[in-house]
Amino acid sequence: MTVPTFDDVVAAHERIRPYIHHTPVLTSSYLDELTGAHLFFKCENFQKAGAFKVRGASNAVFGLSEAMAKRGVATHSSGNHALSLSYAAGRRGIPCTVVMPHTAPQAKKDAVRGYGGKIIECEPSTSSREATFAEVVAQTGAEFVHPYNDSRVIAGQATCSRELLRQVDGLDAVVAPIGGGGMISGTCLSLSTLAPGIQIYAAEPDQADDAARSFRAGHIIADDAPVTVADGLKVPLKELTWHFVQNFVTDVLTASEDEIVEAMKLIWKRMKIVMEPSSAVPLATILRNPDVFRGKRIGVIITGGNVDLDHLPWNQWPRRPS
Repeated sequence: MTVPTFDDVVAAHERIRPYIHHTPVLTSSYLDELTGAHLFFKCENFQKAGAFKVRGASNAVFGLSEAMAKRGVATHSSGNHALSLSYAAGRRGIPCTVVMPHTAPQAKKDAVRGYGGKIIECEPSTSSREATFAEVVAQTGAEFVHPYNDSRVIAGQATCSRELLRQVDGLDAVVAPIGGGGMISGTCLSLSTLAPGIQIYAAEPDQADDAARSFRAGHIIADDAPVTVADGLKVPLKELTWHFVQNFVTDVLTASEDEIVEAMKLIWKRMKIVMEPSSAVPLATILRNPDVFRGKRIGVIITGGNVDLDHLPWNQWPRRPS
């Protein structure tokens, strides 16, 4: 599989510009005081389809030839890639089929259907997801757009950090969530070219810490079905994303379920913005590791805002494992 280059990022940005928002960067004096750092939040929760993944999905969809596009696109996803691919496919007027775990948040299922995507449900494990998806591709012949192990997707995600560098000068580090690694890979791709001195930290739940364990071991360690409130971070690294993690990431930091939920609540209360649990993991890791970030200028990527408002985690989530 081809590793994307920064030329691919530049081409992706031009291709997707009509279909995405140039999202704002927000700050909070309260959170700066609390962390001892200067935090700059890149708010992809305000992105089209409510998540950064619309960048990669749009790049993949609008980069298809007419012949390929006629067959439609398909993917497997716990939520944000599913609804982002459905959004992009809808804008191009082609069909989109998505395999989703039946435990995926209802808000994300509703969004997929709202954008015209067709959902086929599976069990909440990577093995079930991939097996069900193989059947879908065999039946439809659709173009597979992987949620993250796809050079087109990574190039699209890289446009987020490219924008961030234009919006904020003098960053010392950028922190982004890591599940399968599409966003962190895109961050690595842009920063290694435009600002190689900036440190890159990946943020992950304690209860889905396969990237942290992979980083320490020097090879991919995959969990099949981790349980965490950060539903977007349950999937394992793959070959392409592992390339970026092992070559460009400074460290992979983790946070507990309690810390993630409390960080999410802090952002809701202090910044008055809606964001999902996966997006709170970077702040949670910054709060857990103050000595790493104190006194520095830190870019924090808020990856999405597609949360089920009827089941907010501070009311519903059993925060400690039984």
